[in-house]
Amino acid sequence: MFRRVAICLAFAVLACVLASAASAQQRQQTNPAPFAHTPCSVLDEGPCIPSYCSVFNHGPCFPEMDYPYGENLQLTILTVPPEGQAEKYRKPDHDLDTIGDLFAALRACWAPPPAGDARQGMQMSVRFSFKRTGEMIGTPRLTFSTRGIAADTRTTYLNAINASLGACLPLKFSSGLGGALAGRPIMIRYVDNRALGKPAGNP
Repeated sequence: MFRRVAICLAFAVLACVLASAASAQQRQQTNPAPFAHTPCSVLDEGPCIPSYCSVFNHGPCFPEMDYPYGENLQLTILTVPPEGQAEKYRKPDHDLDTIGDLFAALRACWAPPPAGDARQGMQMSVRFSFKRTGEMIGTPRLTFSTRGIAADTRTTYLNAINASLGACLPLKFSSGLGGALAGRPIMIRYVDNRALGKPAGNP
């Protein structure tokens, strides 16, 4: 009788251990979706992305991570930085070594058109690539512009984008970042969120 109980308990413990191991392995799998944030746990056996979270965090933590190098890097630049994000719009004082450094430098480059020529809510996207030396390959290609905007206004914004990028280039990449970014498309969406009193065209 006791032998049967002991055997049943042993099987139950073994099943719990196997289930726990399977659950831990599933938690350790990296989310393959680009830019995905995977919650960390102090109970995980290996490092989570990108580091362990503090035991003092009350909820699941989503650590800051350098986005992986994909086929297309996308960035939104607002003319007026959001509250509390001014640091992200300040150009680093060292060679650019991370995607975050690159994005900060590109944000800091933006010089919008004068208020008299601008339109509130205007959006424009361009696409281009860098050489490993920090120079641009070709010229930015316009991929999107707010609808219902006069041609001269679109030209004004495109000229402002080209002038802003031209004034900042070449960027100073570290050898690692330069090699990783060379030839990869970068998409930048510029949004003029100033209160200008002259709204852009139809949404």
